[in-house]
Amino acid sequence: MEVIPAIDLLNGKCVRLHQGKYNEVTQFNENPLEQALEWQDQGAKRLHLVDLDGARSGIPKNDKSIKEIIKALDIPVQVGGGVRTAERVKELIDYGINNVILGTIAIDSPALVRDLAKEYPFKLIIGIDSKAGKVATNGWLTQSQVLAKDLAIEYTKKQIGGFITTDIATDGTLSGPNLEAIKDIASVSSSPVIASGGIGSMADLLSLLSLEPLGVTGVIVGRALYDGKVNLKEAIQALSNNRLQDITNKINDIA
Repeated sequence: MEVIPAIDLLNGKCVRLHQGKYNEVTQFNENPLEQALEWQDQGAKRLHLVDLDGARSGIPKNDKSIKEIIKALDIPVQVGGGVRTAERVKELIDYGINNVILGTIAIDSPALVRDLAKEYPFKLIIGIDSKAGKVATNGWLTQSQVLAKDLAIEYTKKQIGGFITTDIATDGTLSGPNLEAIKDIASVSSSPVIASGGIGSMADLLSLLSLEPLGVTGVIVGRALYDGKVNLKEAIQALSNNRLQDITNKINDIA
């Protein structure tokens, strides 16, 4: 299982929100490029970038940082936040983005998203950000009546690169992942699922290994890394295939 460090961009700085609330912001680094290089140096195989300004307004405001990071890093980068037009998708892919994350547009313009998936096969990831099982849009400021599970069913087998499922109630809280919500998405998806939200300890990360057989291939970690609750190098080692096999062997030995 892949451990993916997150960088959330707001006004050009590296921050984290508490449960997606823009009035509860913690700034961690004024230099997102410096932070991205640090995560790469610690062994990250992928970086998760979110333009929070874009997510809220639909207008990208952090492209300078995004382009700097893409140019400097050797690892794949996935980007989301305010991607609501075909032109924006193309722009980000032209920057060299490995995967573009679509949220609001996946609900508002499903036909367009299906067309984009055909044009850019497996380059698009559907971001399913939900609270109490229902999807939120526009930077989590708008609550829809669409069930998260139904949105996953809508796009599975549509040449998408996978799903990122985020439980808003746990995001930024360090209180542990919502395993049932992640399982709901993974159980109906034929595409890889990346978990996000609530990771606060190594135990939280290890709890996700039970969902790996269902297609949960990665986990995004943000605040826990910045607060020092999780060490990235140790997390990568713990969730590697070799480490998983070690755990399985120990369980079998005990049995």
